[in-house]
Amino acid sequence: MCDSENWGGAEVYLTSLLRRAGDQGWTASLVCAEPLAGRFTPFVPPGRLAVVPLARHTGAAPAVSAALAAQRPDVVLVNLVDPGSNAAAVAAALEVAPTVGVLHLPGDAGAGEFRARLAGLYGAMAAVLTPAAGAREQLVADLAVPADRVHVVPNGVDLPADPAGPAGRAVPRVGGLGRLTAQKGFDVLIDAVRSLTDAGVPVEVVVGGEGRDGDRLRAAAAGLPITFCGFVDDVRGFLAGLDLFCLSSRQEALPLVLLEAMAEGLPCVATDVGDVAVAVGRDAVVVPPGDAGALAAALAGLLADPAARAELGRRARARATDAFDADLMARRTSAVLARAAGVPATGTGNARGRES
Repeated sequence: MCDSENWGGAEVYLTSLLRRAGDQGWTASLVCAEPLAGRFTPFVPPGRLAVVPLARHTGAAPAVSAALAAQRPDVVLVNLVDPGSNAAAVAAALEVAPTVGVLHLPGDAGAGEFRARLAGLYGAMAAVLTPAAGAREQLVADLAVPADRVHVVPNGVDLPADPAGPAGRAVPRVGGLGRLTAQKGFDVLIDAVRSLTDAGVPVEVVVGGEGRDGDRLRAAAAGLPITFCGFVDDVRGFLAGLDLFCLSSRQEALPLVLLEAMAEGLPCVATDVGDVAVAVGRDAVVVPPGDAGALAAALAGLLADPAARAELGRRARARATDAFDADLMARRTSAVLARAAGVPATGTGNARGRES
């Protein structure tokens, strides 16, 4: 169940699971809120996509319940935008089949009666998955989900057979990709670039994405070597033009775009948010969130040293291959879904499909 109106990492995560469902022995279907249904069409078998009204922040979701029931699932996976906004979709899923939630990012769980109701819904789920320890802590502490029902499954991405690596431009190009909102910290990146240009460091920056802060960010970047290229459909193509990837976020769990950049063999500078530092180890440069000076210093060091960029990119690719393969993520997720449904986790080669 996808109850969201915006396309981002959480939705890309779902496409990874949908594309691998058959290999894990499942027959997948999707109940999707109308704003994003068209984007999921290529990933769902004919007749297995049900389109429903957006239920976020509503009290009940009868259309979701009816659409789920019509699919006759053994288990329902609900993609959670944040702890509280998809409560109606969770309640609808619980009426139909054992339910597993995927909380991609910790956030406001509310208070009083709202939190108590939310805790009741989360406690009724068979399991809750999250890509990072911070969300796990919130689920256990704030929403009283039993610890043995909360599973940290790190995000995974497709591993291209032909990673692009640094582009090798005469003036190195730094890229960032994400929604143009405060969470993603592009204002911090702009301040860092201003420091670099004031110091005479040659650099070009390209930012992909759209969002409510777009006009403000473009105004702040006026006169700087920063280009905003809008929504990016071809992420691989975007990354292939870069010499260095920058994640400037103030809050994340384990962002897919960082893992995608590492899988392409790009050197990366990222903020210490969520599980980023633990996940990347020494194979990316990690700086404090919100610190434009530290971000500028980290970028400057790599911009001045092509050999260091190439070596960091090779290590990033090796780390992604070992730890961030989407096939591994799908197997781990499938095992949790199978336990929730009460069926064997048979994986690749199972002749008997299961519904999810």
